[in-house]
Amino acid sequence: MNVSRPSWHVALFGASAALLALGASSAEAQNAGRQRQVVPFEPGRDSALYVSNKPEDHPWSDYEGAMKAKKATDSIFEARSKGHMKFSKVTYKSSADGMTIPAYLFEPLTPKGARAHGAMVWVHGGVHGNMDQNYLPFIKEAVAKGYVIITPDYRGSTGFGKEHHNAIDYGGMEVDDVESAVSVLKGLPYVNPDRIGVMGWSHGGYITALLLTREAKGSPFKSGVAMVPVTNLFFRLSYKGPSYQRSFSTQAAVRGLPFEKKDEYIRRSPYYWVDSLKSPLLVHVATNDTDVNFEEARPLIDALVARQPKLAETKIYWNPTPGPTSAGHTFNRRVNRQTLERDDSPEQIESWNLTWAFIEKNLGKN
Repeated sequence: MNVSRPSWHVALFGASAALLALGASSAEAQNAGRQRQVVPFEPGRDSALYVSNKPEDHPWSDYEGAMKAKKATDSIFEARSKGHMKFSKVTYKSSADGMTIPAYLFEPLTPKGARAHGAMVWVHGGVHGNMDQNYLPFIKEAVAKGYVIITPDYRGSTGFGKEHHNAIDYGGMEVDDVESAVSVLKGLPYVNPDRIGVMGWSHGGYITALLLTREAKGSPFKSGVAMVPVTNLFFRLSYKGPSYQRSFSTQAAVRGLPFEKKDEYIRRSPYYWVDSLKSPLLVHVATNDTDVNFEEARPLIDALVARQPKLAETKIYWNPTPGPTSAGHTFNRRVNRQTLERDDSPEQIESWNLTWAFIEKNLGKN
């Protein structure tokens, strides 16, 4: 429908347009007399700073070596589980796209009976990582307490070849891969489907946090534990720099940096989903963490304390005894690499005591 405008509106619009045109031509005239500043590239700096957004440029890995290492891990778990727990390798389909996800399953040697046991999905860390033998003493402890544990090697994990490695979808379909592990647990007659939790470290803690916030609607998890979790990809990628950024910008579902894909990085950062938390969540962080630096971790803790005091339990460990890698990042994963037994520090003992108290309160004792 055509609507005629009052004459004063037309005149005003015409005057405004004329002024805008005059301003534009003045700016063009000024810029026409300027030369673009020439900044010489420092040798090597241009290539050091360049970050591709093409999946074919995703950082490569020693896929064969990783597969050999994974077979060794399989053997260690099988041998060290004997007499303590039932160990098996399983696979299941991801609800995201039907991708086959491998996992380890750890069960009590003598289940108590139908629906008598709680269960947990334990999620490993690493941008590209896998569930390895250094988690063994904690898994044994969990099973000794009667919990069934499944540890998915979600897409992007190492040890399963190039295709699985390069399928990485950090904060995307990998979250579905982890949640889908519940289907295995629910298929065990002695697991109570109302007593299933999730726990992860670093990248795994990040996935745990997303499962209990962004994916809270319809979640099968009654509670979660996020140890030293990745929290905010905007901060993290700027803090870590180009060499780290290349592992994200080249993912097929991302294809870009945070300034190029703001909405996607917000969706993939637990910090922005704190208000969606619906189930109890325990978070421990360390001030001397050199992986998830305290500058990244602190804002999530503050947000949980301020906005989710009824659901979130948090603790900051101030300069705890360092773990085997990244100082405080592994403060509660201290394990003797030869004996594969706990190498306890006061902070590790306290952190695990608090963790088991939280788990037993929310999932129940077996």
